[in-house]
Amino acid sequence: MPELSRAEILAFLGANVRRLRTALAITQDDLEARTGLSVQSISKIERGKTNIKMDTLRRLANALGVGPNVLLRTAKLSPAKPGRPRKRPVDRKR
Repeated sequence: MPELSRAEILAFLGANVRRLRTALAITQDDLEARTGLSVQSISKIERGKTNIKMDTLRRLANALGVGPNVLLRTAKLSPAKPGRPRKRPVDRKR
């Protein structure tokens, strides 16, 4: 098995967190409430831009209902999308 770099492991972790979060249909705000991590921290983790502590890995795994090993599995990495996501139309029925 080839040796993985730190950046590759963080990228896999981020991809798995995002995949599981979207599969559960929860937002980063919802994950914030479940883990106590800030939305900014969750965003950095999902983009593979920050290293995390073991306690953070445990909190993410518990919040997503998986074991920590699932978050560290190799994952298919999708290319980053440029720009901010489109905002949903506001329902103005009052």
